[in-house]
Amino acid sequence: MKIVIAPDSYKESLSAMEVATEIERGFRQVLPNADYIKVPVADGGEGTVQSMVDATEGKLVTLSVIGPLGNRVEAHYGILGQRRHALGDSSNQSDAMAQAHTAIIEMASASGLHHVPLEQRNPLLTTSYGTGQLIRHALDAGINHIIIGLGGSATNDGGAGMLQALGAQLIDQNGKEIAAGGAALATLKRIDISGLDPRLNHCHIEVACDVDNPLCGDKGASAIFGPQKGATPTMVAQLDAALAHFADITRAAGLAECRDIAGAGAAGGMGFAVLAYLKGELKPGIDIVMQTVNLAAIIRGADLVITGEGRLDSQTLHGKTPMGVAREANKQGIAVIAIAGCVSDDANVLLNHGFCALFSTTPRAMPLNQVLASAKHNLYSTSVSIAALYNTNRTR
Repeated sequence: MKIVIAPDSYKESLSAMEVATEIERGFRQVLPNADYIKVPVADGGEGTVQSMVDATEGKLVTLSVIGPLGNRVEAHYGILGQRRHALGDSSNQSDAMAQAHTAIIEMASASGLHHVPLEQRNPLLTTSYGTGQLIRHALDAGINHIIIGLGGSATNDGGAGMLQALGAQLIDQNGKEIAAGGAALATLKRIDISGLDPRLNHCHIEVACDVDNPLCGDKGASAIFGPQKGATPTMVAQLDAALAHFADITRAAGLAECRDIAGAGAAGGMGFAVLAYLKGELKPGIDIVMQTVNLAAIIRGADLVITGEGRLDSQTLHGKTPMGVAREANKQGIAVIAIAGCVSDDANVLLNHGFCALFSTTPRAMPLNQVLASAKHNLYSTSVSIAALYNTNRTR
């Protein structure tokens, strides 16, 4: 019997690998002779780097970079290993080499909201410079394929800081570099990309992006995401005008007109910068992750696929990890169940979209801190019960 365990992390309690390990431990109590394959996955949000490093037996790289407020912060990115080729059916050596030169970066690690105290949140000033430093460090390591997750940013600078870290010059009317932050884009006179790191021309960049917001306007980066980063209504208008000006100057520099492309407004306009300047591709996060870890090949021939996340609800349908895993399992006619810390009242809709069953690991009403503290034990115990039920049904 082949059982594939492909969960996301349980936020604030267990990494995706820890989730997979506890599920396997529980199932082995009932089905000790099954062949278990653990594949931590994610959807491009928080935890994606750790999940993909674990899934491919890669490594984390930690370094000091410029944070959103201009101070030094510790950030990390992942360099992926080649484990997906051992698990899958690929024998293409060029594919293996490409995998060995893939980096996964979470923008939040360097430029995330968690680096900015609540009372200091001001997207007029915050910069994405540190994310550019992570990219540059990956290029220094010989990387030629970069995957960037855009969730959780503290910035609204259109990716300008990132571009400056990569060698672009954003010049004001006095011939000087503009200051950091979204507001400074209004002072931009011209852009010189002659110094942009030439290695980017030979690097395939994919961006995990699950929003369809354009750069500007009522549905743009400033209006939709600015308030959660500390922007007042007045600041939103200022930031939106600054991003529109940035797009105008970008077009004047002869670069592609990308402001209205779905996803250009992601992460304070980082989507725009990646499209226009780095010629990157914006894709659903779960699709990038599943392709990178070669999930389709790994689950081939499986008897059961188990997935999950911290909370299952109707939003799981919209690009979340369990839905992506279920979609792939369904293509191959494989039964899939989901295990979560919490299953909401509206989660039963998932049963109409490829899931055979949904299970919650929380045994009774309890305070959140207790739920998080007992997550590992509860997941193990629930998995034992699910395995017993599955085995009873299988042997009838």
